Amino acid sequence: MRLVFLGPPGAGKGTQAARLQEKYRIPQLSTGDMLRAAVKAATPIGLDAKVIMDAGGLVPDEIVVGIVADRICEPDAKSGFILDGFPRTVNQAEALARMLRARNMDLDAVIELKVDEAALLARIEQRVKDSIAGGAAVRADDNPEAFKARLDAYHAQTAPVSAYYAEKGSLKTIDGMAPVDAVSEAIAKALGG
Repeated sequence: MRLVFLGPPGAGKGTQAARLQEKYRIPQLSTGDMLRAAVKAATPIGLDAKVIMDAGGLVPDEIVVGIVADRICEPDAKSGFILDGFPRTVNQAEALARMLRARNMDLDAVIELKVDEAALLARIEQRVKDSIAGGAAVRADDNPEAFKARLDAYHAQTAPVSAYYAEKGSLKTIDGMAPVDAVSEAIAKALGG
């Protein structure tokens, strides 16, 4: 099962991806985690990314695509993977399609979690309360100002990716405002099981 998860920050992508990861025994691949791992491992792509990240720049598409290409070839991704945080742009979606085609692979589905944006802020606030109550660290970007900036970036860059996949016929839109178990059931149904 090869999947892409789309949706604005706070939509529940991580929660649902974790459930699918367990169900299908496939890794959830976060580009942020992959970038940090490549930098730590001092791979050639990681070293290129480190220079850019250390200077405060955004890692260009070709480096991100290279890291994803390397990662999906690892043994644990042989049966599939869940991409979370990639592709973020239509250019990245097109690069992913080329990369998969070159490996005789295709995506099984693109899952988009649709949510009410006003409710997202409440979710972020609740996540902060839950983290504090559980003694966990609060994410630096879990505040209203950072959330708005992340949401604006999502609309500007990532939302067009949904239209790209809808045009290809691979987009499955799920109501992300439903209870967690209901969202999981809707995803399972969209995936044919």
